Amino acid sequence: MSERLLRALESRWHAEIPISATMGIAVDQFDGTTLVTRAALAPNTNVHGTAFAGSQFSLAALCGWGQVWLQLADRPTDQDASIVFVEGHIRCLAPVATDMMARCTWSETAAAALADLATQDRTRVVLDVDLLANGRTAARFRGEYGVRRRQ
Repeated sequence: MSERLLRALESRWHAEIPISATMGIAVDQFDGTTLVTRAALAPNTNVHGTAFAGSQFSLAALCGWGQVWLQLADRPTDQDASIVFVEGHIRCLAPVATDMMARCTWSETAAAALADLATQDRTRVVLDVDLLANGRTAARFRGEYGVRRRQ
């Protein structure tokens, strides 16, 4: 994927979800299968000086949403599809006292769900996202995204 497309994703988040810019959420890397996003600790701290759970949730949810967006960008017939966040669950495993990264790897199950757009107007994609701090998994997130072809 081109760097231009990754910057377009980040710009879209910051324009359409202004708090994502305040949180410092950015696209770090994408290899066509795994998307990594990041956010600095400083604007996302809680009263304990660690990352606010809501910030962790938001970073992970946007990482999953971005993964779907990037996969659609690779499908010329579905590039204009609409993506909505439907549901998500996070399990925090350890306090995060450093900058955060979220990592979402495209799965065969997600690819099969997105392939349903060839015969249906809508589908749901479920993705797992790991939230990393100091190279260790600090939280696990599962999100469900609705995808609908625009008429």
